[in-house]
Amino acid sequence: MNPNRPETSQLGRETAYPDRYDAGLLFPIPRQSARDAIGIAGDALPFIGFDAWNAYELSWLDARGKPRVAVARITVPADSPNLIESKSFKLYLNSFNAERMASQAALAERLCQDLSAAAGAPVSLQFGLPPMAPIAADSHESIDDIEIDIDDYGPPNPAYLSVSDAIVQQALSSQLLKSNCPVTGQPDWATVIIRYHGARIDPAGLLRYLVSFRNHREFHEQCVERIFIEIMQHCRPQQLSVGARYTRRGGLDINPWRATPGYPPPVAQRDLRQ
Repeated sequence: MNPNRPETSQLGRETAYPDRYDAGLLFPIPRQSARDAIGIAGDALPFIGFDAWNAYELSWLDARGKPRVAVARITVPADSPNLIESKSFKLYLNSFNAERMASQAALAERLCQDLSAAAGAPVSLQFGLPPMAPIAADSHESIDDIEIDIDDYGPPNPAYLSVSDAIVQQALSSQLLKSNCPVTGQPDWATVIIRYHGARIDPAGLLRYLVSFRNHREFHEQCVERIFIEIMQHCRPQQLSVGARYTRRGGLDINPWRATPGYPPPVAQRDLRQ
C-alpha cells in the first residue's frame, strides 16, 4: 500500500475559507511590542513610512450577482498602532467572494473602513497595480555577486555592519533577504533596497548582515524596521531609506518602507518575483 496519498499529505489538509463577508477575520497585531525590542519609542518614531500591500485576488458580486474581479494596492501608514497579519488579510478579502456590492466604489469604501479600523489609522486604497521594475535597475547596485564565505544564518547580526571615511550617496540592493513567518514558520522572500547618504557602508558586511536574517522569525514589517534601526545605529547615515518587496503569498505581497523624516517616498514598482 502506498502511504503517499493526497489525503495523508499536507495537500490533504483543508483550509476553511469564509463563505460570507466578515470584517472580524482581520487580525491586528500591535506594532509596539516588536518596536520595544529594538529600542523604538512609541511616541517618537525615528522614521516615516508605510506598508503597501498588492492584492491580486480580489473578487465580489455586483448588485445583480455577477462576479467581478480587480487588483488593488492598499497602503497602511507606519505610524498606525497595528499591523495586519497577512493570512487574516487574505481570508478577509476572500470573504467578499459571495458578497454583493452596489459598486466598485462601495467596495473600496468598505475595505478602507474595515482596514482602517484594524490598523487604527486611515488606510488608503487604489485599484490597479504599480508597474514592473526594470530587470536591470540603474537606480541601485546589487551586492549579491560579492564573492564571500558566509556561515551565519541567524539571529540577525548587526556587528557585520561597518563604514569607511568616504561620504557617499548610494543605493544598494539584494534579492537574498529571507526570514520566516513567526506564526507558520514559512519562508518570506524579498528584494531589499537601501538608499543612504553618509559614510560608505561596507557592501560585504551589509550582505553578511542581510543573510543573517535567513532563519530569523519576524513579520515583514518588523524585519524592515530592524534593518533601518540597526543601520542607523551602526553606520549613522545622515539620510536612510529601507524598502523591501516581498514575494506573493495567498494573492498578497507586502512592500514595507521606512526612511528618515523628509525622505521622498520611493516610486511604486513591483519585482519580477512578485
